[in-house]
Amino acid sequence: MTAITARSASRLVLAFAITTACLGMASADPLPAVAAGIDAKIPAWAPLHGHARPLVAIVGDNAGTELTDFVIPYGVFKRAGIDTIALAAHDGPFRFRPALKARLDATLAQFDGTHPEGADYVVVPAVTNADDPVLLAWIAAQSRKGATVVAICDGALVLGNAGLLQGKWATAHWASESQRLQRFPGTHWLRNVRYVVDGNIVSSSGISAAMPTSIALVEAMLGHERATALAAGLGVADWGPRHDSDAFRPHYGNLKVFAVKLAINPLRGGELVGIRLEEGIDEIALAVTADAWSRTGRSRAVSIATSAGAVASRNGLVFLPDAVGATDDIAMVLPLTSADAPARAFDAALAGIATRYGRKTAHAVAIDFEYPGFVP
Repeated sequence: MTAITARSASRLVLAFAITTACLGMASADPLPAVAAGIDAKIPAWAPLHGHARPLVAIVGDNAGTELTDFVIPYGVFKRAGIDTIALAAHDGPFRFRPALKARLDATLAQFDGTHPEGADYVVVPAVTNADDPVLLAWIAAQSRKGATVVAICDGALVLGNAGLLQGKWATAHWASESQRLQRFPGTHWLRNVRYVVDGNIVSSSGISAAMPTSIALVEAMLGHERATALAAGLGVADWGPRHDSDAFRPHYGNLKVFAVKLAINPLRGGELVGIRLEEGIDEIALAVTADAWSRTGRSRAVSIATSAGAVASRNGLVFLPDAVGATDDIAMVLPLTSADAPARAFDAALAGIATRYGRKTAHAVAIDFEYPGFVP
């Protein structure tokens, strides 16, 4: 079973399994929390490859890459003025999950041709095919060349399959914990932390952790002052590593939410909601909005444009429209939050979902995101 599919399926099973545990059956002991691992800062950038500026490669799987995991780091780094390249594992169409499609800058092979020395940082989102041999070999090779390899959410499964997590401290999305413990018993998995630093490996928790982790990386590359200014512009007050992931696991207080998830997730569709693709659109607000509405189980986001041509975002990520012109299939067109503070897109999307489908559905999406800002 592939990584994204496995995580989605595990949430349905988890709703039954942990609900039973909450009602009195014995549950597993919590994982240890190691203060040194939680509090460690990402080391400052060192120009190992002779680059005048840090070079970041964000890599995805053509068959399916978690939308927000990929686009948030891209948008944050580009806003900071960091050289950032969006890479596809293979030639051909590139699809995000759960919504949108794109044309990336280059393939892994093309990157190797222009940068044989390697990247300074490699960012790995959650992907559909977490055991793609081409992707795994490339990531392992980048690590050997000295790159800091960063797993966003269940991108940690890719790093584990690439052999980079043996004996390391790491974290990932709370819902993949049982899978990770079974597949990678030699890794020390942490709960309740946004990101963990262990040597040249950085890993982060659930999807919303992509933004604070990305800002922390900017701090490592460009310094605290630049990261502070960037965070203010994004609408982020805190990018430290502390995080309460246990709050998102099934417990007495949110069992009704998990019942809603169990009831609606098998639908995997519902009504179509549109987002207009326009030149210069903020890629972070676009990604968060499309991702959130496509996780409701009641709706699926599609991109709409006036022509079939590619549309470049504010920072140069090229999206391809799902639909052209007006269509009667679209139930509503979603507004995007201001590009001046794209972090608020989480709140805006969840508020819109709560209005249309109710607060339990919005809360279920917040749990998927591991987003702490939503008040049930």
